[in-house]
Amino acid sequence: MTQDFSEILYQYWGYKSFRGIQEDIIQSISSGHDTLGLMPTGGGKSLTFQVPALAMEGLCIVITPLIALMKDQVHHLRQLGIPAVAVYSGVDRSKQLQYLDNCIYGGPKFLYISPERLSSEMFQQKLRRMDVCFVAVDEAHCISQWGYDFRPAYLEIQNVRKLLPNVPILALTATATPEVVEDIIHQLQFREGYGYYRMSFERKNLTYVVRRTEDKEGELLHILRSVPGSAIVYARSRQQTRDLAKLLKSEGITALYYHAGLTNTDKDVRQSMWLKEDVRVMVATNAFGMGIDKPDVRVVIHMDAPDSIESYFQEAGRAGRDGKRAYSVMLYAGHDSRKLRQRVVDTFPSIEYIRDVYEHIAYFLEIPMGGAEGRNFEFNVEKFCKVFRYFPVPVTSALQLLTRAGYIEFSEAEENISRVLFLMQRDDLYQMNYLEPAQDAVMQALLRNYTGLFSDYVYIEEEHLAQATGLTSEEVYQALKQLNFERILHFIPRKNVPHIKYLRRRVEKELVVLPEMIYDKRRECMEERIRHMIEYCEDDTVCRSKYMLNYFGDTEASDCGHCDVCVSPNRKQPLALKEKILNDMKDRKPRRPDEVRYVGADMESLLEAFQELVDEGKIKLCDGFFVLA
Repeated sequence: MTQDFSEILYQYWGYKSFRGIQEDIIQSISSGHDTLGLMPTGGGKSLTFQVPALAMEGLCIVITPLIALMKDQVHHLRQLGIPAVAVYSGVDRSKQLQYLDNCIYGGPKFLYISPERLSSEMFQQKLRRMDVCFVAVDEAHCISQWGYDFRPAYLEIQNVRKLLPNVPILALTATATPEVVEDIIHQLQFREGYGYYRMSFERKNLTYVVRRTEDKEGELLHILRSVPGSAIVYARSRQQTRDLAKLLKSEGITALYYHAGLTNTDKDVRQSMWLKEDVRVMVATNAFGMGIDKPDVRVVIHMDAPDSIESYFQEAGRAGRDGKRAYSVMLYAGHDSRKLRQRVVDTFPSIEYIRDVYEHIAYFLEIPMGGAEGRNFEFNVEKFCKVFRYFPVPVTSALQLLTRAGYIEFSEAEENISRVLFLMQRDDLYQMNYLEPAQDAVMQALLRNYTGLFSDYVYIEEEHLAQATGLTSEEVYQALKQLNFERILHFIPRKNVPHIKYLRRRVEKELVVLPEMIYDKRRECMEERIRHMIEYCEDDTVCRSKYMLNYFGDTEASDCGHCDVCVSPNRKQPLALKEKILNDMKDRKPRRPDEVRYVGADMESLLEAFQELVDEGKIKLCDGFFVLA
């Protein structure tokens, strides 16, 4: 079998050997063992399920939340002659049925599916009839409530385990602390004898830098002029991505912006231009980058710190995947720590605030007490906030917490595909001679490119019609609106509107309860992640790489030798460590020596710092505990 794996690797991908722990993971999952693989960004995760699946009988199901990754991998697999399909919210129901039926009859080798689709009755019925060799779970940290990116939809994977009890699961992630690793294994119900493989997260070619500055835009321009090559600039808001891209272009640096609010077509075009290096810089929110494989990114710049070390490590890791020197720079201002702590408040607003939002939703949607269970409503968040004078960020957080508590199901805006149904019969269409040229061109393009238009609504893409007619997308849209007005066809435009579904009847707001595991524990976890993020940015005594590696459980990590801390001539680790210890001991609680740990500080440095504090008479050792003197 090992020989088969190597032959498959060379036949389809042209590589002569596996890297790191790839082969260990492949051997484990192909032997029928549940398997967890921790591989850093760019470590070649996809090969660990693509290669063994090709060597095994049956279908490989790949669960991932990344639609861009699905599209990209399905496209590449098909180019290699490997049949693969993807099922997610943007695929219309008839296509989904077709793809799932094909999987039953043995057509595709890979079925990529979003976690949200797992709960549909249609999928579960089809799944029972599929011959599945194993299930691959990408971004597996999303199943852990202690992870930085917990997604409730991932819990549906447990139902897949119940429906396919004898099918092994391969879980893959690039970022997981030891606590999250344990939770992944528990949540996915790994069976005895499972395999666990971990690559070192160290990136020796990547230089981490925290640059203290109150002029972030000026520093951004300086870095991009100093470091040539492809770049990603991460910003917190959509408006900021637009403003920064405009600034860069005004300074002669080619740039595009990218965020979740763009249409799928616009995202694809911008991504393609950046990948082909038609533009040098992509200014983006964190919606960009997952599953994007561009090996020669020379610098990743963060205008603001993310919410966690996990997020930062993953986003920073998109630089230098080709193994050549690359840089990840965090721009950090004096007020940023306050902004980071505010994110905890925005993400976990008070219980009373959440109850008020719950009640005001009912007023907004005109839902009586005891009503609405099982009903689905369009929900315009922007209009809701204006009516009740809320800010959008904490409202969205409240909606997500109410979803996790089981009161509602809040679905953020997804791009719905436009639909068309002809109201006139085909023969009548040919007798019309009063249409404008654009309307006629669009109608002819519809008839040439789509079938079933006279019997049911058909999903269409304005961009595709624009290419077929030589018109712009806006001109196609206006022509369709006019054809709709003339009652020649019925046109339902795409729209981005969130939805709320009531999972239980409306209750008095005082009866809304958020369990400890959903609110208090998760808030504590976020506070801890924010604390580590601030410490990473502000601690100039610990190697940046070493700090992150220690955070992920690699206590044997050594200094990288080239981050801004390592090359600083003013590095004073023992002094800073002593100040940190004294500050933490202000609560006057006794501490045992073996209980004291700081991320990034090795035991030798800790013992040295404690000994100096004892010698200075600032603390003392009493009955086996350290206490303030």
